[in-house]
Amino acid sequence: MKIAFPTQEPRGMDSPLYGHFGSAPSFIIVDDSSGSFEVVVNEDAHHQHGQCQPLNAIGGKPINAVVAAGIGAGALFKLNSAGIKVYRAIDGTVNDNLMLLKSGKLPEITMDMTCAGHGRQGGCVH
Repeated sequence: MKIAFPTQEPRGMDSPLYGHFGSAPSFIIVDDSSGSFEVVVNEDAHHQHGQCQPLNAIGGKPINAVVAAGIGAGALFKLNSAGIKVYRAIDGTVNDNLMLLKSGKLPEITMDMTCAGHGRQGGCVH
């Protein structure tokens, strides 16, 4: 399974997660079976509010899941429509959240859990 993690800085598996999917500067895409990963710069980071194009944000790379601290309803809908599940991240690194996802401890994000706007430093208003 390939999983995208929005990150502030691309530091591999030790990258801290960014607070909001759509405005993240970069993504770490992890192949959980091989342990390999790649960095993708978010070319859609400066979109207008509500106009996130999540598949463009991840550079059109094929993924099966996203782990994010926050995400807007439009982006969640577009990802889910493409068959991509989105899980709620905790504070920590890509590796921390990957371990929790593998152990079934991260909840899937539903529409009632999406962001209502952006707070300071790219965080979400839930």
